[in-house]
Amino acid sequence: MFPIISPITPILQILTACLLSLLCAVSAHAEGGRIIPRSEISKEAYQRLEPQLEEEMQKKNMHLGQPIFMRIFKEENELEVWVKKDLTYELFKTYTICKYSGKLGPKLKEGDEQSPEGFYTVSVTALNPWSNFHLSFNLGYPNEYDRLHKCTGGALMVHGQCSSVGCFAMNDFRIEEIYTIVDAAMSGGQEQFAVHIFPFRMTWDKMAKNADSPWIPFWENLKQGYDYFQGHRNPPMVTVEKQQYAFHTFRPLLFGSDLTAPAQPEKMEYASVIPVAKKEEIKIVKKENTKVVKKEYAKVDKNSSKDRKTL
Repeated sequence: MFPIISPITPILQILTACLLSLLCAVSAHAEGGRIIPRSEISKEAYQRLEPQLEEEMQKKNMHLGQPIFMRIFKEENELEVWVKKDLTYELFKTYTICKYSGKLGPKLKEGDEQSPEGFYTVSVTALNPWSNFHLSFNLGYPNEYDRLHKCTGGALMVHGQCSSVGCFAMNDFRIEEIYTIVDAAMSGGQEQFAVHIFPFRMTWDKMAKNADSPWIPFWENLKQGYDYFQGHRNPPMVTVEKQQYAFHTFRPLLFGSDLTAPAQPEKMEYASVIPVAKKEEIKIVKKENTKVVKKEYAKVDKNSSKDRKTL
């Protein structure tokens, strides 16, 4: 005998499929084959803030939806949003970070409650409009450099609610603006954007003030990437070579920068600041003449400040 198939069954299957499609359409939006995740919170924020942000950007000859780039400075508690204009990026707005956790220096292991430093990339899949912290996006820690140095941990975000355990927390009204700008840029076709995280604005005088830190070699590497953007106003392509960040660009130097490094005293030797996997400690072989190094940093900053172009 053949099974009896109710004529209602195909209809139910069709209705179920339509309902699922409708639910997907409500929670996400396709742009160029990519899915831009959206929640009621992110959609409401977008609709409310779009006119204001567009007006602010037009005053700087920008438009909401153009490609973006971000920089974070821990000591200054600042997050910068840059917008691409023609071949270079221009600063749109600087947002105050409500809270980050830990001290100056990179994140080494899960549970150290340390906010990261380095060069990260945010893609569409990193956006979370359903976050328990209002709105958020994942910074992409650990990146290739972090994994090479056996750094552990994850789920480090820029988010709202001003509460941080390794993340960069904003007030809700600020994360709504930032998230709306991110949503617009990715809806406009940007597949991912770079976020560069520094301990402080990496001028030579700041380096001099922190010359006795064991993280100076790591920060000097970060400063190379900082200087590339200062000079080119375009984020460099970042790779990892010989256990360090390496920076590549084919653009000419268009803006003043801070590229000239101070002469290092012959007796000054820095050890690797790579975390030791088993002992979970930083190995410092030798560090002498700190005062001399501070003096050299300060001298370079004084001599070059007159010629550097600032933001």
